[in-house]
Amino acid sequence: MGFIKDNILTMATLMGVVAGISLGLTLKSLDDGIWTARQAYYVGYPGKIFLNMLKCLIIPLIVPSLIASIGQLDLRVSGKIGSRAVLYYMTTTFLAVTLGILLTITIRPGFANSDEVLEKKESSKGTTTDTLLDLFTNCFPPNLVQATMQQYKTLIVDPGNKVVEDSSTGAYIDPDVKETWKMTGSWNNSTNILGLVIFSIATGIAISLSGEEGKPLLSFFKSVSHVMMKITNWVVHLAPVGVAFLIAGEILHMKSVYAELVKLAWYLITVTLGITIQGFVILPIIYGLVTKTLPFKFIGKMGPALATAFGTASSAATLPVTINSLEEGNKIDPRISRFVLPIGATINMDGTALYEAVAAIFIAQMTGMNPTLGQIIIISITATAASIGAAGIPHAGLVTLVMVLETVGLPSEAVSIIMSVDWLVDRVRTAVNVLGDAFGAAIVAHLSKDELRKLNETENTDFEMNDVEKSKLLEIENFDTIESFDTIEEKLAFAARPQAPDSVLTGTGSPTMSYSAQAGRVKSRCVEM
Repeated sequence: MGFIKDNILTMATLMGVVAGISLGLTLKSLDDGIWTARQAYYVGYPGKIFLNMLKCLIIPLIVPSLIASIGQLDLRVSGKIGSRAVLYYMTTTFLAVTLGILLTITIRPGFANSDEVLEKKESSKGTTTDTLLDLFTNCFPPNLVQATMQQYKTLIVDPGNKVVEDSSTGAYIDPDVKETWKMTGSWNNSTNILGLVIFSIATGIAISLSGEEGKPLLSFFKSVSHVMMKITNWVVHLAPVGVAFLIAGEILHMKSVYAELVKLAWYLITVTLGITIQGFVILPIIYGLVTKTLPFKFIGKMGPALATAFGTASSAATLPVTINSLEEGNKIDPRISRFVLPIGATINMDGTALYEAVAAIFIAQMTGMNPTLGQIIIISITATAASIGAAGIPHAGLVTLVMVLETVGLPSEAVSIIMSVDWLVDRVRTAVNVLGDAFGAAIVAHLSKDELRKLNETENTDFEMNDVEKSKLLEIENFDTIESFDTIEEKLAFAARPQAPDSVLTGTGSPTMSYSAQAGRVKSRCVEM
């Protein structure tokens, strides 16, 4: 009974996944199997509400959690934890891209469909350099309120078919050279998570440096974080129902499930195999080597997060569930999980990096192009950068895939070829992205045990100092005086009575002695403290 009680949410969420697939296939088999977009929307509507509830929690959960996590850490500890997290992210992303390239070159899924002709069409999207610069631009948003709703994107203006002169600079604009085209900017309706993360890190560091003056603000963000986790826990328990209807709605959106799967079977096998190896072989091995423990129990405790990631196809929307599974299930220190996970959900996209490398080479093979070693290296670098900039929302990988395709001269319209099965691939790669974030938090927590222990000792020392202060107060209350005083009231009355001048003698012929002199001390213990 204990096992069932501890894992009831995991089992319920997995049952929701199975129920969603069954519901979708059952409804698809009715009549002619064709459902309108409106009908599919109605079926998936409960899931959409669940997804909106998760997205609503992203900003109020990430920002205060990140600020509070950094604000209460020693800066030297924060630097070490951040360095370890970034090293882990870069290492696993590189391994994912390499694995994807090796599998695609070996299996060669694209050559089976080389009859399809793809025509290259110029795009008004920015160049690869512009995309990378946009990544840095979004790290420093000009307006925080705007960052909660919009991201900046550079666009280039198509000059037409003729070489023209730029009236403002006198330079010539060549239609065949995108680098000569005029640039313009636009704001897309998408939360700038990266900019909010950078601002939260800076605010947390400022609070840590402010000392006592920053503690009221730190307490505020800790309180907000606690309240948001409470609300998150309520929403998490709706996952089984929400995930079921999300998956059913996606299945109904497909024209023919069988035809779509057959159409891109080899691509699906290749990318799914690569993502599975990355998530359930490479990452667990790294976890086992670092922590010296088996990863099976850890993965089992991450069940709700993985199932939610599969159902929502959004690592950002799954973030509240991931934090809950790590802290409640795997007992990871909240100071680590709430510091590492928001960053990981933004820049650690192992599944997305592997998917983009596989998709780019797959499309190259379909167009009859055999990528050279140099092009493969470019794909690997660009796929890594694109995965870092991929937003944690469904199908965001398709947007960044365009950047990878244009880097090696492939038509961006080729993305439509793999759109038909992206609903499934997107879910698998999102689950691996979330699992990679969780493993990263656990590894960083293991490597940071010494720093966390020192912080705990510092906190315990503060409590011990409070006890010492209390004992000193008791000592003052029970100061030694002559034995004739039986109660504290008598002692205080004696100490407070008017004193005769030093030259006046008492009845015994001795000068009146102060309390300290009577106690055999030079000065009061109050002064000694």
